[in-house]
Amino acid sequence: CASSALYPQSDRCLLDAFPFPPLHSRRRTVIMSAALLCSSVALRAVPLSVSKAQPKKPRASTTTRAMSPSQDELKKLVGYKAVDDHVLSGMVVGLGTGSTAYFAVERLGQKIASGELTDIVAIPTSERTREQAESLKIPLCTLNENSVLDVAIDGADEVDPDLALVKGGGGALLREKMVEVMAKKFVVIVDESKLCKGLGPGFPLPVEITPFCHMHTLRTIAALPSVKGCEAVLRMGSSSTNKPDGDEIAVTDNGNYIVDLHFKTPIADVNAAAAELKNTVGVVDHGLFVGMSYQVIVAGSDGIRVAGTVGEKAWWG
Repeated sequence: CASSALYPQSDRCLLDAFPFPPLHSRRRTVIMSAALLCSSVALRAVPLSVSKAQPKKPRASTTTRAMSPSQDELKKLVGYKAVDDHVLSGMVVGLGTGSTAYFAVERLGQKIASGELTDIVAIPTSERTREQAESLKIPLCTLNENSVLDVAIDGADEVDPDLALVKGGGGALLREKMVEVMAKKFVVIVDESKLCKGLGPGFPLPVEITPFCHMHTLRTIAALPSVKGCEAVLRMGSSSTNKPDGDEIAVTDNGNYIVDLHFKTPIADVNAAAAELKNTVGVVDHGLFVGMSYQVIVAGSDGIRVAGTVGEKAWWG
C-alpha cells in the first residue's frame, strides 16, 4: 500500500481498496490509482456550496391608503353642496355664521364671480359674515329690505334626531334666528360630530340676555323647571366662543350678554325649554332652533348624507 507519509488517511483508504496488481499490469494500475487520487484531492479541495434560501423581502405596496378627510374638509363638502343644490339665480339668500357656514359663503362668492349665479342678494347673520361676503363682492341687504328669503344656509352645534338644533356657539344666535326663521328653506350643514341623540350634554345652550341686571336674569334662567340641573355660566372674553378667553364680559353684535347653560343629561323637553326661555323677562333669545330645519346635510368619513325633506329619516336616533 502507498506510504502514510505521502497520503493522508482519507486517501490511504481509497488506495487500500485497489491493491497493486502483478508486475506485468502494475504500470496501468498505477496510472488508474493516480487518476483516482487526483479526483479525490480535487473533490476535497473544492468545497461544496450549499445554497441557503434567502428570505424574501416584502414587496412595496402599490396601493395608496385613502386618508380620512379632516374636519375642515368635511365642512367644505357640505358648505359647497348646500349652495350647489339650493341656490339659484334671482334668490334672496341667508348667510349663516361660523366655521362651516364660512364655506357656504365662499362657494356663493365663487359662483357669483364666475357668472354662474346672477341677481343674488344675501342677508348676513353677523358682522364677521358681512365682512367675508363684502370681500367676495356678494350683494347684501337686510331684513328691512327683504323680509322673506328663498333659502338660508347655516351650521349647527348639535342636531338631534328630530332635527332640532343648538346654535349660538359663535355668539350670533339672535341674528341667525331672525334671518333663518324667515327662510322658505333653512338648510343646515354639519359634519357627523354634531349629531346627537339628545340636546344638551354635547354642547352648552347659549341664551342671549340684556346687560341690565344680568346676574338676576342668569339666576332666573337657571331656576326654570325645563332646564333644571343645568349650570348657568356667563360668557367671558370673545362672544364668538364659549371658552373663556378674557376677563371682560363677552358682548354680542347686538350689545347683549350670553349665558351658556351646561347640561349633564339631555334636555327632557326641548319644546318646553324653548318656550320657558323665550318667555323669561330679560332673555332676548336662545339657541334652541326647533321645527325650523328643512334639511340637514351631513358629511362623514363615508361621504355625504342628507336628512329631512327630500332626504333620509335621521339615522342617528
